[in-house]
Amino acid sequence: MTTYTERVVDVEIDELLADAAAIALDGAKGVGKTATSLRRARTIFALDDPAQREVVEADIRAALNRPKPILLDEWQRLPATWDAVRRAVDASDDPAQFLLTGSATLDTPPTHSGAGRILRVRMYPYALSERALETPSVSLRTLLAGQRPPIDGTTSVGLADYVEEIVASGFPAIRRRTGRTRAAQLDGYLARIVDRDFVDAGYAVRRPALLMHWLRAYAAATSTVARLETIRDAATGDMADKPAKNTALAYRDVLTRLWILDPVPAWLPSRNMLADLTRSPKHHLVDAALAARLLGITRDALLNATPTAAPAPASGML
Repeated sequence: MTTYTERVVDVEIDELLADAAAIALDGAKGVGKTATSLRRARTIFALDDPAQREVVEADIRAALNRPKPILLDEWQRLPATWDAVRRAVDASDDPAQFLLTGSATLDTPPTHSGAGRILRVRMYPYALSERALETPSVSLRTLLAGQRPPIDGTTSVGLADYVEEIVASGFPAIRRRTGRTRAAQLDGYLARIVDRDFVDAGYAVRRPALLMHWLRAYAAATSTVARLETIRDAATGDMADKPAKNTALAYRDVLTRLWILDPVPAWLPSRNMLADLTRSPKHHLVDAALAARLLGITRDALLNATPTAAPAPASGML
C-alpha cells in the first residue's frame, strides 16, 4: 500500500465535515477521491462493484444505517443513493455522516439537487504544491484573506523541472510510473474515455477515431479561447463528411460531465463585473499530461521547442 500524500482538499473536507452531514467529492477518474475518502470512512460501499451495488440496491435504508461516516464510492452507478442520502440527512443533520465520490455527473439529474444537504467539493490531480518539489513559503489563502505577509523565498525548481511535471501527470497512480509504462497508462486512460466512459455516461460513440481526433484538437487549443467550430475543423481536417455541430457539442458536454474538460474562467481584476462576465474561459484538460500525450509531446520536445504535427486551432472568441 502506497503512502498517502496530503492533499489541499483534505483541509476543506475536514472543515466541512465538522459541521456538514454529507459531502459529494467530484472529479475525474484517478485524481484520488477514493483514497482521500477512505481515510475518513468507517463503512465503504464501492458501487462500481456489481456485488456491492446489489447489496445497497436491495435495501438502501439498511445500508445507510451502518457505522458512519459511510462512503458511497462512484455513487452515480446507483443514482437512487443520492436521494436516499438526502432523506437521511433530512432525518438527522449530525455532521460527518456520508461521503459520496463520483467521476461523472448524470445526464438526468437526481430527483432532488441535494442543495443544502449534500455539499459538493471538486477534487483535481496533484497541484504543484502537493508534489513535494519545494516547500511553499507564501500562502495564497493568507493573501486572498487580505493580509500582507512578506513575500520572499528561493527555489531550486527550474524550467526542466516544470516541464517534467507537465508530462509526469498529476494523477497519483500514473505519476509513480516512468517512461513507456507512464505513456501506456496515459494512453489507456484516454482509450477508456472513448471506449467505456462515454457509454457509461449514456452516449454511444459511433466514430471513436473522430472523438480521439477531437480530443487532440482540444489539447492543441490549450490556453486559448478557440471557437468550438475551429476545434471541430482541426479535428476533421480535409474530411468531406464533417460531424454536425451538435456532435461536437455532445463531445464537449459529455467530457465536461466526466470532469475531463477543465476550462479556466477568465479573470482580470476590475470594477466592471459585467465586462468580466463576457470574457471566454480558456480551454484546458484536467491534466496537462493528457494534453501532452494527445499531441505526442515529450519532455525533450518541450524543452527544445520541437514542433509537432498536431492540429493547432487558432485563437478566437467563443
